Amino acid sequence: MKRVKSACILQTLVFAQKPELGYGKDRALKLNREELEHYKSTLERSKTRYQIVDTSESEDGSLVVRVRKQYNDKTDVSEYFN
Repeated sequence: MKRVKSACILQTLVFAQKPELGYGKDRALKLNREELEHYKSTLERSKTRYQIVDTSESEDGSLVVRVRKQYNDKTDVSEYFN
């Protein structure tokens, strides 16, 4: 029998607005940054350890964020964040 003792996940997330809403780049970028902040506060509220590895802006105002986050909360995952 096998069990997951500890794990982290590396995700690439894209925060973008629907093109049919017709937002300009600056407005879309502002909304996407707000959505990213909300995402981070949700992780903090749930006490999920995370680390933003990389953030980049696209020409259309979307944000591409690479985040390493804790998969389970049963064991110490410090080794993944060093």
